[in-house]
Amino acid sequence: MTDQTGGEPLVLGIETSCDETGVALVRGDTLLFDAVASSMDEHARYGGIIPEVASRAHLEAMVPTIRRALGEADADLSEVDAIAVTAGPGLVGPLTIGASAAKALSIGLGKPLYGVNHVIGHAAVNQLVDGPFTERAMALVVSGGHSSLLLVDDIATDVTELGSTLDDAAGEAFDKVGRLLGLPYPGGPHIDRLAREGDPEAIRFPRGLTARKDQAKHAYDFSFSGLKTAVARWVETCQDAGREVPVADVAASFAAAVVDVLTAKTIAACRAHDVDTLVIGGGFSANSQLRDMAAERCAAAGIDLRIPPIRYCTDNGAMIAALGSAVVRAGVAPSDLDIGVDSSMPLTAITV
Repeated sequence: MTDQTGGEPLVLGIETSCDETGVALVRGDTLLFDAVASSMDEHARYGGIIPEVASRAHLEAMVPTIRRALGEADADLSEVDAIAVTAGPGLVGPLTIGASAAKALSIGLGKPLYGVNHVIGHAAVNQLVDGPFTERAMALVVSGGHSSLLLVDDIATDVTELGSTLDDAAGEAFDKVGRLLGLPYPGGPHIDRLAREGDPEAIRFPRGLTARKDQAKHAYDFSFSGLKTAVARWVETCQDAGREVPVADVAASFAAAVVDVLTAKTIAACRAHDVDTLVIGGGFSANSQLRDMAAERCAAAGIDLRIPPIRYCTDNGAMIAALGSAVVRAGVAPSDLDIGVDSSMPLTAITV
């Protein structure tokens, strides 16, 4: 597909999988503007995301956010060539708001609709920063709900899931440990800050699914539930003994255990599949310990590391527009207007 003037198509992307209403405009691999409205503050008092609250916030923010994106990009709806929207995974209510808006735009403008995969979008957004992927790349997508290792032969048509979390995702584990340590929600950024003040070797917490017996079946899978329990028991034992909990050391040691497993398994996957480019995305990729350890281990292994700026790590419309742009240019067939949303959309599906 080309745009109305014969150039790269202009794709409008809509993201509403959780609590951010994201709208962006992308032409080719160039981001024109990315607008985000977050309802995070409304959920903080509950210690987690409330789907009904998030859905209402998306409904209220959708039109203003679309208008802001168009205004800042100096574009008109009539210029849009395709609509991309998150079809899953995510929360059903929020996903439905985004899909409904995208369908309305598709019908009203007479333009094709593409329902795309949120997780793969977290990898695709890097193309807006560092350009097209190499022939083969590895993508580690880590966030509050996902910890997935993807082999990318073509971001639009050929992505293979090598491994994923069997229980808690990395970001989810950080939030739970943050709550355990009495930190505000979301716990991830607070643990990240405290970890820089603590000793990552103070406490030897377990590394899930790294034992030899786990390698055959779960070489590239992750598990952080046991680690979370180990932290809880350590803190409880410390408190029962009447000792003050060294919060910074706990945070640093816990973070070290998470990023050690994430990076070790990912580097091993790169070597096994002859990949020399690693892309890390998702909200947890903002974590400083992960960035530092990934940079160190990639440098030692001769792997080119690509991590987008922090503004592209959390959920945003740019990631959906980027993936939408890729599938449009690859000639992938548009989605039907009656597509549903899938809270557990598998990574075998780039589009629906």
